[in-house]
Amino acid sequence: MLETLIAACLPEDHDRATLVGRAWLAGQPGGPAVVALRGEDLVDISSLAATMSDLLDRADAAAAVQAAVRTAPVIGTLKTILANTPTLKAPYLLAPCDLQAVKAAGVTFADSLIERVIEEQIRGDASRAEAVRAEIATALGGEISRIKPGSPEAMRLRETLMKRGAWSQYLEVGIGPDAEVFTKCQPMASVGTGASVGIHPESTWNNPEPEVVLAIDSRGQIIGATLGNDVNLRDVEGRSALLLGRAKDNNASSAIGPFIRLFDAHFTLDDLRKAEVSLVIAGQDNFRLEASSHMSKISRDPLDLAAQTFGSSHQYPDGAMLFTGTMFAPIQDRGAPGMGFTHKPGDIVTIRSPKLGGLVNKVDFCDRLPPWAFGTGALMRNLAQRGLLR
Repeated sequence: MLETLIAACLPEDHDRATLVGRAWLAGQPGGPAVVALRGEDLVDISSLAATMSDLLDRADAAAAVQAAVRTAPVIGTLKTILANTPTLKAPYLLAPCDLQAVKAAGVTFADSLIERVIEEQIRGDASRAEAVRAEIATALGGEISRIKPGSPEAMRLRETLMKRGAWSQYLEVGIGPDAEVFTKCQPMASVGTGASVGIHPESTWNNPEPEVVLAIDSRGQIIGATLGNDVNLRDVEGRSALLLGRAKDNNASSAIGPFIRLFDAHFTLDDLRKAEVSLVIAGQDNFRLEASSHMSKISRDPLDLAAQTFGSSHQYPDGAMLFTGTMFAPIQDRGAPGMGFTHKPGDIVTIRSPKLGGLVNKVDFCDRLPPWAFGTGALMRNLAQRGLLR
């Protein structure tokens, strides 16, 4: 895993990228620090901002980071810190967000929309997925992939499907005017690159969900982006959409990282709209799955998703990290024919995009992983003890 972790981490043009993250520092007391990349080193920019939320709320965030990294103290080489991360030997990387709400948009890509409808129809029974997939793809796939949500064309299709008795709650948020935006997990419950991600031990049908994640400030402005794995239990959500919390929010079931790339002269929202994202799953049983998708296939523009999350009726004073939607769902058979894909402990999941770097995580059961114990109260006490609150 370590070779993959180091090789995948940085964007192809990292020498001109403004990359910020968080790391747990050694010392008495140790604790989380806001860090940035300078050459081959990670530097501590806590003197600029004690939390990532504060940093991203600066109107001049990218320029301020670019100035601060010139003199910021080095905490170690990136390679060394990445090597420390799986063993939690300080200093090690954390998810690059802290106080931000962790939100997620659902069914914003046609492929994932079809998979959600399949889950709904088969009630989590993976053995029926292939047959239902063929039916739905034939009836809806090509048509849905080119429809703009909320458009007159989408509303006409909605009416037609309702008359046929073929309407679905997933189609409602997939092509209707209102996006699905839900809470993925609590602030600081996400894990970063190099950490293990968790699947519930009772689940027998689950998968990674590779996504682009928007870094949004308290004013609702997108100021950067990173990658995410919205780990999902397909059998649980398939039983009922009301079990979304159980399917999505478990110990270590949200991964974000490796770094937030801030918008600047070399990276813009248009670059994000053109991003390609790849997925590799490598199992200890020699199973290997490779796939890729493109942000150009998204049905709702990132600006629309941010606007539907923030607004006069809904505020996030600490900002938000917004998963933009599952780009694809793995369906390659891993075991018996027709049973599709599910994780096994020990899987290495690599999600990568040329301008965002790579998020690498090992899969294990949630109850085998360290429990999440460092919340907002702990962060405030730690920062106060280290003299970083002012």
